[in-house]
Amino acid sequence: MEKSVLKTDRTISIARDFFPHPGGRYRESGRGSGEEFRDDYLAPALEAAIQEGSIVVVDMDGVLGYPSSFLEESFGGLIRERGFSLKQIKSHLKLRTSEPHITIYRDIAEDYLRDAARRPAGPLGLALTG
Repeated sequence: MEKSVLKTDRTISIARDFFPHPGGRYRESGRGSGEEFRDDYLAPALEAAIQEGSIVVVDMDGVLGYPSSFLEESFGGLIRERGFSLKQIKSHLKLRTSEPHITIYRDIAEDYLRDAARRPAGPLGLALTG
């Protein structure tokens, strides 16, 4: 039996490829929003990774920190707004940091993914919010 092998990872550095100062939740909040990162960088890369059988690595290093609204919109929004499943995300997305002060933000982003997956799905399969 052949062993399943995922293709080469694609890395997105938030600080280098997106913006060195992550901002608020929505585009209206200004440059560097979670919505902008999710829709323009993360979701397209994740869609491609699912089709190709590869992994997207999000490098979270190189910033001072992350607003919780950025993390929730970027990562929880993959499930809530874009309709990805937690299973797809776990199979095709890796959050990476080597900086000790960023580890907490990685953990918070992972919590937002799990929280979004626990919400009941709406009529389009998207998680319903409050």
